[in-house]
Amino acid sequence: MAALMNPKWNGQFSCFDLVAKTDERHRSVVQVRDIEIGGSDFVVMAGPCAVESETQLLQTAEAVAAAGARVLRGGAYKPRSSPYAFQGLGVEGLKILRKAREETGLAIITEVMSEEDVDVIAEYADIMQVGTRSMENYALLEALGKCERPVLLKRGMTATLEELLRSAQIIAMAGNSQIILCERGIRTFETATRNTLDIAAVPVLKAVSHLPVIVDPSHAAGVRSLVPVLSRAAAVVGADGLLVEVHPAPEKAMSDGDQSLDFAEFRRMMTDLQPYIELQQESRQLRPQLLVAGGTD
Repeated sequence: MAALMNPKWNGQFSCFDLVAKTDERHRSVVQVRDIEIGGSDFVVMAGPCAVESETQLLQTAEAVAAAGARVLRGGAYKPRSSPYAFQGLGVEGLKILRKAREETGLAIITEVMSEEDVDVIAEYADIMQVGTRSMENYALLEALGKCERPVLLKRGMTATLEELLRSAQIIAMAGNSQIILCERGIRTFETATRNTLDIAAVPVLKAVSHLPVIVDPSHAAGVRSLVPVLSRAAAVVGADGLLVEVHPAPEKAMSDGDQSLDFAEFRRMMTDLQPYIELQQESRQLRPQLLVAGGTD
């Protein structure tokens, strides 16, 4: 990756020594059950923003598994902007997620909002998700550093990549090196989309850090029709996977319905993604040769 390194980045990211790329640690893989995130596979995590009922979640789990997803996402605790919005089912939601894992074999990712909830959520989840609002919740990050579960760390909506890696460093310093970075769009002056997907963040993070990087096109867009094309872009620039919102009836979803795909849309997206995933895999196999042949151009 030396040929991709901008000299400006030297020192800017290398100070985060536990998560920065080095000659000794070029690329790390996070093992989640039988899934390798950051390895040769493109891992898709899919499911509803919030766990609303057992029927809703089990239907979704079966549909996304059939389409090729490996991880089921679903919020049991929901940090909402409005105090009047649905806040999640809590432990009941975690139990439904566990049942979905038992019936489908999908691994489970769900958000943890407070250091006080880490232990109970770790009993149910395979991956602990840190949401954008919690990226700089250092008490939570330190608690997750003592947790034996992999952590998916979402970029804060106004955070720089340096600040994202600083938060990852805090988790690693507390003892947990199983970290997945997630680009989910940042807040800009643009209003046509919910956020602005920083697609360049993926190759930059892959150049300066050994951690896996995935993309959340749902929150980046906030618009259902844009999710498939942003997913293709993520695959092309080298992301290790996706985090996508899927709901059986998005128009009736209790949260984030506008950006959620229905089952048919998710199936089509997964089918359409295949050529882009194959292209990425071929590129990874050729990249060492290209770096030698291409020099620093």
